[in-house]
Order: sequence, then C-alpha cells, then structure tokens
Amino acid sequence: MSRPYLRPTDDRPVAETEVKRSRFIACAARVVDEDAARTFLAGIRAQFPDARHHCSAYILHVDGANPVERSSDDGEPAGTAGQPMLEVVRGSGLQDVAVVVVRYFGGVKLGTGGLVRAYQDATRAVLDEVAVRRREPRDLWTLDVGHGEAGKIEAELRGRGFGVEASYGQTVTLTLTVAAGEDPGGVVREISGGTLEVVRDGSRWDDVTVG
Repeated sequence: MSRPYLRPTDDRPVAETEVKRSRFIACAARVVDEDAARTFLAGIRAQFPDARHHCSAYILHVDGANPVERSSDDGEPAGTAGQPMLEVVRGSGLQDVAVVVVRYFGGVKLGTGGLVRAYQDATRAVLDEVAVRRREPRDLWTLDVGHGEAGKIEAELRGRGFGVEASYGQTVTLTLTVAAGEDPGGVVREISGGTLEVVRDGSRWDDVTVG
C-alpha cells in the first residue's frame, strides 16, 4: 500500500466569487474514481444548466503509482481554467477530490490573466471550505477469544489505542486495526497472560480525523 494522504469528507461545499459581474460558483466533492468524477461534473451541469462554462479539475489517488490528474477548460480559452484549477488542487495536497467551477458571464471580458486568476481564486475559495481526513494504510490482525473473556480483552485493547471490531460465533473473533508495520502480538500476549495469539489478516485504508 502507499503512503498516507489527505482527502475530503463526504461534504460537498460550495463557494461563490464575482469578478467584473461574472459569477464563479465553485463546487468540490470527494470522488474515488473517474466515473465518480464524471458523475459529479454531470450533476453540476444539471444543477446549473444555463451557465456558459463548467470547468473542472480532479486528482485521484492510485495505490503504488502517481495520482490521476484531469482538467477541462469547457470552452474557455485554452489553459485559462482547467489547468490553473488543477494547479491549485495539486497545491492543496488533496487527492480523491474534484472541483467544478461554474461561470455565469457578466458581459465584461476578463482577459487571459484575469480568467486564470478568477478560476484559481474560485478553486481556493471552495477548497478552503473542504473538511479533510487523512487516509492511512492499516494492517489487520485477528484473534479468537472465548465469550467469557472477550469483553475484557476488547476493552484492554481499546485502552491501548487499537481499533477493534468484534464478530460473534462459537468464539468471538476480534479484528484489530493497527498502523502499517506494527505488530500487536506482544500486547496481546501481555494482556492475556500469554494464552492468546494474534494472526495477520491483510490490510485496508482508513480515514482518520486530522487535528
């Protein structure tokens, strides 16, 4: 798995700016793949069907590879909208994020430099409203515990800072989530008096609150 990275929550903030009577409505969302990014863009187009432009930029995390980056000027002069927006998104450090900036033309041309600044400012404005999570790789470990001692063991593990999920059957299977590379075996043996062993059971990504 790859290194931790920042991504938005499920919230979808909106920020509006105005430059020489042109309205710029910036919308941001968490997206997990290109289909989701296209669906988000289509939704914004449907929400603002009478706008002249729906410019976009998105960055998607890819495990073990460079992020996927895409942008669109959507009819604005080449290089004045999508790419400048993408630069701002890239500078934010966020991945799995899409930004769409809707423009309602105000009758005054902004010029190339003015358009670049306007789209970048709109993108910054909405990214400032994004709630952020840190996405981290976690290792999974499991141990089987008798019903009589499961509650005590689970509480001890939670008290040591481990994430714990319990599954009930003939025994109770506790699944621990720990930082990548961490081995909880010593702690498990300590709190069980050496009677329990924990087994590695794969990995997953978890979202963690920042700050």
